[in-house]
Amino acid sequence: MATQVTATTTATANAQRGSSFLQIAIALQTLTIFLQAVSAGLLLTSSYGETLHSVGARVMYGASMLYVLAAVLAWKPGGGSPRPVWHASGFLVLASAQVVLGIAHVPSVHLPLGVLMFGLSVLAPARR
Repeated sequence: MATQVTATTTATANAQRGSSFLQIAIALQTLTIFLQAVSAGLLLTSSYGETLHSVGARVMYGASMLYVLAAVLAWKPGGGSPRPVWHASGFLVLASAQVVLGIAHVPSVHLPLGVLMFGLSVLAPARR
C-alpha cells in the first residue's frame, strides 16, 4: 500500500513539474513572438532591425521547439492528454512556414501569420 501511495505521489509531482515547464515554454514562446513584432517595426525604421529580426526568428523557432519538448515531457511521464503535444507540433509547423515565408520575402502572408501565431500563443494556456 505504501508503495502505491509513493508511486502516485511521485507521478503527481512529475506531472506538476511538467506542467510548470510547459507553462514557462508557452510564456517564452509568446514573448519571443511579441519581440518579433517589435523587431519587425525596427526592420522598417532602422539599420539594425534586419539583424534583430533575423536573430529573433532563430530564437522564436527555438522557443517553438522547446514548447514541443515541454509538451511531450508534460504528457509522457504523467500519462495526461496528448492534446498539448498536437498543439505544440502544429505551432512548430506554423513557425516553420513563418520562417520560409520570411526568407522568401512574402510579407502579405508572413505578417498575418505572425499575428495569428501570437494570438494562438496567448490562448495556448487556456487550451491545456
